[in-house]
Amino acid sequence: MIDPGRLNTRLVLEVPVESGDGQGGVTRSYAPQQVVWARVVQHAAREGVDADADRAMLRVTITLRGGVALTRAHRLIDGARIYRIISWRDIDRGAWLEIDAETELT
Repeated sequence: MIDPGRLNTRLVLEVPVESGDGQGGVTRSYAPQQVVWARVVQHAAREGVDADADRAMLRVTITLRGGVALTRAHRLIDGARIYRIISWRDIDRGAWLEIDAETELT
């Protein structure tokens, strides 16, 4: 069991909102869905090149109370830091949700 007192980071869960761009495609934006308390544990960062731009990605594990409906299109926000959801799993029969995510280091 996870100690609820370790949920010491306030995150905003954002849901994707798609609208037509007038040319047959869509434009994706995000809207806040709910505020959650979480525990964020950082892991090793990795470097990479994306479209000729050097960048480093930080892997994290985010733990929060269960009962939150997620898709990989959702994201979590902590101030200016955006966490992209990679995968998740239920812990203790759904009482907790453990999320693997990454964020870009600037």
